Amino acid sequence: MADNASFPGEPSNCSKFWSLDPTVTFLNHGSYGACPLPVLEVQQRLREQLEREPLRFFMREYEGLLDAARSELAAFVGAEAEELAFVPNATTGVNSVLRSLSFNPGDELLTTNQEYNACRNALDFVASRTGAKVVVAKLPFPLQSPNEVIDAILEQVSPRTKLALIDHVTSKTALVFPLQQLVGKLAEQGVDTLVDGAHALGMVSLNLHEIGAAYYAANCHKWLCAPKGAAFLYVRRDKQSLIHPLTISHGANSHRTDKSRFQLEFDWAGTDDPTAYLCIPQAIRFLGSLLPGGWSELQSNNRAKALLARQLLCKALGVSPPCPDEMIGSMAAVPLPDELSVYEQEGQLRDWPVLQDILFDRFNIEVPLNFWSAPFKLMVRVSAHVYNTPEQYDYLARVLLQLL
Repeated sequence: MADNASFPGEPSNCSKFWSLDPTVTFLNHGSYGACPLPVLEVQQRLREQLEREPLRFFMREYEGLLDAARSELAAFVGAEAEELAFVPNATTGVNSVLRSLSFNPGDELLTTNQEYNACRNALDFVASRTGAKVVVAKLPFPLQSPNEVIDAILEQVSPRTKLALIDHVTSKTALVFPLQQLVGKLAEQGVDTLVDGAHALGMVSLNLHEIGAAYYAANCHKWLCAPKGAAFLYVRRDKQSLIHPLTISHGANSHRTDKSRFQLEFDWAGTDDPTAYLCIPQAIRFLGSLLPGGWSELQSNNRAKALLARQLLCKALGVSPPCPDEMIGSMAAVPLPDELSVYEQEGQLRDWPVLQDILFDRFNIEVPLNFWSAPFKLMVRVSAHVYNTPEQYDYLARVLLQLL
């Protein structure tokens, strides 16, 4: 069994900074993240500051705090503060772009068969209202090279393609796409890209200017470990006049000239608890302090764990890795043997959540199971963050082997 010696820079007691149930083997950071205690403490102090004098907070303090948080986030993601707006989650960011843009009957909106369901629903909704057509690039999985992703997407581009909605890191299959290449090749054909970067922030290093996408939405509550309700939408300056928040509020007719209409509209959509946004700088700094090499070492550490987890699972289950190492970030999806899948005659999985319940109810393992439909295959997706240990992945592998 692997041990912590594989990760010499990692403090052995990092889990003390999280309030996760110690009786649960938590291998599902990717779904909702997990916020460390020092960040939650900052959020509580901000909430107390807000409630002590709500008028002072919202009317005199809030904008300065928000701008400071945005500036620090912008430096972290390789953008300018004026290009960022805060949103509660990446799905809201994707919806804001899709529902702001104008499309005509016959326009094509390109996406892939691995796009996150919530964002795919938004794309379908907009298409149904405008007469546009959703075109789906069918990506192979398993696959041997990131070039297969690029080729499959570019094959579906036509003169009618107006926008591409592309994941940076896929949810079900945990693939890190060759995003910068994709965005560049789509731009060469006159196609703007809206990136669903829900999983990317904190998992991989981001430089939004180098990526070059017109639009990029990302969660801060997942791999950055900010509180729930923290995310951002990046809109390139030449596109900002087109984009509006889902809620139209005071910014729409503000007479201020010191900020762009883009930020004036997004910065105030009505009274809400904004403290999650204001904790983003603390999340950046705190996670960057956990290992001697800062964020670079943290991301390398998490990726090494994800690769180790995949290796242990593949070996125990007798399956092959479904993608090359270069497409792995802090998550890995591993196909399960057919013996762990229950089929109906039509080739659809029946009662497969039962296995996920067994893992939790009998073995205290929290890990998601998904299915991939071509070919139809049940998969387990493991996440790796600094509080996880190699022993946890070994335990999951042994339990799945036992269930076989």
